[in-house]
Amino acid sequence: MSNEAELLPGTLDLLILKAVSLGPLHGYGVLLRIEQISGRALLIEQGALYPALFRLVRQGLLKANWGKSDNNRRAKFYELTSKGRRRLREETEGWNRLVAAIASALAARPQEA
Repeated sequence: MSNEAELLPGTLDLLILKAVSLGPLHGYGVLLRIEQISGRALLIEQGALYPALFRLVRQGLLKANWGKSDNNRRAKFYELTSKGRRRLREETEGWNRLVAAIASALAARPQEA
């Protein structure tokens, strides 16, 4: 059985915001950071990542600037905006509430007679 986890709908934006909150990254760097911080359990497809990055920039949650990558190639680097930091905080709090509620439900045991 694979150690990869399947992404739930709506979680990619949260993961991107978290990855970029750790420091400016170019697109491929975002993929690698998510893989790293998830213990290699989450692998994001490039076909899903780039539209999400574009959407987050359009929403004002990320800002993008051109720069040079480690291999001296021109690349767009992404950083969180103040609006993005606020959204990351809100989404993280909501996610943590959901995880706690699901954990509580899964821990339920049949009542003893």
